[in-house]
This record gives sequence, C-alpha cells and structure tokens, in this order.
Amino acid sequence: MKLLGEIEKLLQKTGAVDALGVQYTVIDGKGGYFQNIKRILEFSQTRIVLQGKKGSVAVEGNGLSLGKYFGGDAMVIGDIARVMRE
Repeated sequence: MKLLGEIEKLLQKTGAVDALGVQYTVIDGKGGYFQNIKRILEFSQTRIVLQGKKGSVAVEGNGLSLGKYFGGDAMVIGDIARVMRE
C-alpha cells in the first residue's frame, strides 16, 4: 500500500484528490479493500454502500459479503462488477 500513499500525495498537490475520501482497490473476481469508511449505509448480496468522511461509494456485484470491517477499513468479498461514487 506504500505506492498508493505516494500516488495520493502527488494527486493532493494538484488538488485532484481529497485525502478524506473513500479509497479502494478492487481485485478482479475476488473482492476489494476500502479505506476511510465511517459506516455501512446499505448491505445486500448485490449492493453495499459505504460512507466515508466525505462522500460514499456503492459497490455492486454478485455474492457480496464483508470479510472485515474494523478501524475505518472494510474488505468486500465477492464478484464486484462496479464501484460508483455517490
């Protein structure tokens, strides 16, 4: 995750990224890792909405479940089709 931190710092200098927004990495066919999460707004096997300090993201797919949710981090397991900012 060190590379993601370096990318974030570079983007912050340009004003293109908000440090308090939800950050995520999706692994094709396996799930995703989401950071800066404050709460879960919606949860089903096809849609999970995660709220961050600023904004939220909707995760859509099939067979979705939470593998971990602790300390502002959430791991979503399942076949993620798309992630959209809300």
